[in-house]
Amino acid sequence: MTTTKTGRIAGGLASHHSTSSPVVRPHSSARRTARIVGVLFLAGFLTYGVGNLIATGIVRSDDRSGSTALFVTGAALMLLNSAFVIGIGVLMLPILRAHNKAIAAGYLGTRIFEGVGLAIGVVSLIVVTGSKTAIDANFVSYNVAEAGLGIGSLFFCALLFHTGLVPRFLAGWGFIGYACIAGGTLLELFGVVGAGLVGAIPGGLFELTFGIWLIARGFASIATVRSLAST
Repeated sequence: MTTTKTGRIAGGLASHHSTSSPVVRPHSSARRTARIVGVLFLAGFLTYGVGNLIATGIVRSDDRSGSTALFVTGAALMLLNSAFVIGIGVLMLPILRAHNKAIAAGYLGTRIFEGVGLAIGVVSLIVVTGSKTAIDANFVSYNVAEAGLGIGSLFFCALLFHTGLVPRFLAGWGFIGYACIAGGTLLELFGVVGAGLVGAIPGGLFELTFGIWLIARGFASIATVRSLAST
């Protein structure tokens, strides 16, 4: 009788334990993902900035034959940035998907659009004859890609703000920055010279700060727990 009663109590405790919510701790993989994404944000600035400076400078000089190796280096750095850009979308997909599947897929699509658009600009520098035509083609491809990034990333920043993956001031800064990128690049495409550069300043500073934040701090622990629990 005592054994039976003890067994029932033990069974009840086991049943209660199995149905209670498990304690989930921030996972090291989420921390690692945040650091990698942060590095990609910063590396993208370096590779595209240096690569664009080298490649477009050589194209403008009309002396590709005498600087082939240097031109190839510049173009390769620009293409490497496209890989980094798409990598950001891929790595952020599982983090964002736990909160909103549509925005997660949309952000991946945004980064793919940006990466492909920037790569088309690089190809234009390689295959288009005539320095001015090649520079103009790259210019258009760049602004179209960045306009897509700006528009698509508005939803990304809104989700960051809503979920608390990063501090809200940072998410709000990103929303304003990407809106400036989208507006500036669209105005540039319609002939407002310098609008793209001005619009890129707040958005570019956000991406630099965002990258550093992810490397140093990662995602907020509460949001990480929700992500892991959903997974």
